[in-house]
Amino acid sequence: MRADMIEASYLIETPLDPVRVAEVMAGEQSCGTFTRVHGETDDLRARARAVVESVEELPPAESPSLPNTWLERQRTPGPWRRARVRISFPTANIGPNLPTLAATVAGNLYDLGEVTGLRLVDVKLPAAYRRRFDMPRHGVAGTRRLTGVADGPLVGSIIKPNVGLSAEETGELVGTLCAAGLDFIKDDEICADPGHAPLAERVPAVMARVRRHQDRTGKHVMVAFNITDETDAMRRHADLVEREGGNCVMVSLNWCGHSAVQTLRRHSGLVLHGHRNGFGAFSRHPLLGIGFDAYQALWRLAGVDHMHVHGLNGKFAQPDEEVIDGARASLAPLAEGTDDAVMPAFSSGQWAGTVPVTWEAVGTADLLFMSGGGIMAHPDGPAAGVLSIRQAWDAVRAGVTLDTAARDHAELRRALDFFGKKG
Repeated sequence: MRADMIEASYLIETPLDPVRVAEVMAGEQSCGTFTRVHGETDDLRARARAVVESVEELPPAESPSLPNTWLERQRTPGPWRRARVRISFPTANIGPNLPTLAATVAGNLYDLGEVTGLRLVDVKLPAAYRRRFDMPRHGVAGTRRLTGVADGPLVGSIIKPNVGLSAEETGELVGTLCAAGLDFIKDDEICADPGHAPLAERVPAVMARVRRHQDRTGKHVMVAFNITDETDAMRRHADLVEREGGNCVMVSLNWCGHSAVQTLRRHSGLVLHGHRNGFGAFSRHPLLGIGFDAYQALWRLAGVDHMHVHGLNGKFAQPDEEVIDGARASLAPLAEGTDDAVMPAFSSGQWAGTVPVTWEAVGTADLLFMSGGGIMAHPDGPAAGVLSIRQAWDAVRAGVTLDTAARDHAELRRALDFFGKKG
């Protein structure tokens, strides 16, 4: 790819010629519109127009994936042709402006009358352009350093119940989870600054237990406080976490927005744990929205350190292939020669029994492996739940099956017997 161009890949569906539709896309998202206009000179087009790099036609669909009033008005018949399209956009059109980058590679494309389906699949960036944006402050190496976990996965859990606990009750639960042997604890995405446990009270209550545990054991458990809020409030919350000795905050990326997350990143040196809740609204239909490869690329430009990818054989709707691709994409550099990997966070229905498929799929322990029920609901208690997960990871990394390892590890045996029956 050219050093002065961003390349975006799409899946489109249209009853029209896909080559012509690709040219419409390129014009709409750069210097053109539906017809040539005054001022759109040949020189300007050569300098600023997006370029269609390729159009690969795929087998057609029997019916349109999405409604389209524009086509209906023209009584345009099928077949509904599908194609993979690659378009390059001049970086000079955008500059180091993340919201405008997102608006360029996506934006009005979803509303084009020519398509009955459109999905942004991937975004590739030249190295020099990528470096104009924020990098992760910590990423994989920094997270390991702050938690003291030099090898193996970071085992984490989520505070449950996720709402309703007072600040003091939350602190007590965190103390229990620290004693259980966790590396990482996070708030749930729906518990940020509630009246029954405001951050002004919850952060000190939690960090008192974290410090007490560290004094006893030397282990600093990383806690991701959910500071999702308007931008100025998030900065205040981050300052509070830092004053109390914390090292991580969590934000709901989609509802804060690129600009707010960039502002938070530039304000605070804390680990930034990116939660993707709501991503399904952008991704669940295969011919609409945005794929995770493109999604994570945009958010990594905001400087996050962790990215949620959900979990394998989990409780959510996306296929395992998306989880695997998301984890691999998060660990890969966004551009050649850039050291900007972020730590993928696995969650949703994870327990000791999902460790083998995770290891087989990603082949690395550079990840957060978070389990709620798989730890808290273990029949012998949270400490046994944490041990069962660590025993499972030790087994798969040594090439041993869980059933074999469970002969010597009661915690793993109990987890397999208890959770395995639940399907």
